[in-house]
Amino acid sequence: MSTKFYNNAKTALLLGLLTGGILAIGSIWGQQGVIVAVVFAVVTNIVGYFFSDKIALATMRAQQVGPESELYQIVAELARRGNLPMPRVYVSPQAAPNAFATGRNPQNAAVCATVGLLEMLNRDEIAGVMGHELAHVKHRDILIQTVAATIGAAISMFAYMRFWMGGSRDDRDVHPLVGLLVLILGPVAAGLIQAAISRSREFNADKVGAELAGDPMYLATALEKIHAGSRQIPMDVNPAFNSLFIAEPLSALGEGIGNLFATHPPLEKRLVNLIGRESTGATRPARRGYGFAA
Repeated sequence: MSTKFYNNAKTALLLGLLTGGILAIGSIWGQQGVIVAVVFAVVTNIVGYFFSDKIALATMRAQQVGPESELYQIVAELARRGNLPMPRVYVSPQAAPNAFATGRNPQNAAVCATVGLLEMLNRDEIAGVMGHELAHVKHRDILIQTVAATIGAAISMFAYMRFWMGGSRDDRDVHPLVGLLVLILGPVAAGLIQAAISRSREFNADKVGAELAGDPMYLATALEKIHAGSRQIPMDVNPAFNSLFIAEPLSALGEGIGNLFATHPPLEKRLVNLIGRESTGATRPARRGYGFAA
């Protein structure tokens, strides 16, 4: 069985579990709850397929940039090397260093980098990061990850709605403790499934991205700088979208919950995957001020 087939089969199963999570939550409130859950699941999948890229970009307050931007020029060269359609290119005003790709297919893809990333990395390192994102585009990971993020966020919303906005006879028959457990455990299960979807695809995107950029050291040093910078500058983003980024965004709450919900492999394992060792020695962010702006 090929790695590609295994990843696709695993992803289909996990996305099915995410959708099933919505139905399972609804079933606790009886027949009416199942009906509401079915409608909610259908709407969520439609929205996730057609509008998830717009949701992700709006969440990051991203602004599109054109051919005059150095970031656009870097992405254009990488897309040419990878024989990919030119994606839309965006810059987010976030100070935390990070980047992501989104869209339902390579013809409708978009890539986005934060101002913090553009100020922290040199041109080669930015190429390594954008190569990683275009690898996700090439493998059509972006639809899977964005839809997973959208459904994961929907599970949290649906659990909240059913707990606080009940009122039918079925709702009154549910013990309050059961409702509270659903409110807590529904999003937890969604987070675990999202993490499993994302982690299985990051190593491959690192490898292919490094090939597009021309040298695995570009991405390796970029990842070290991004991880170091992220610890200093938390990112203001819904945790449901963590799987989209090149590195796990750290919220103001830090890393207290450990690796249970990590959507990316540990940095050390990613470096070994890229260059065969754990450190490049480039952990200190070196700013350079190319004048990137949203």
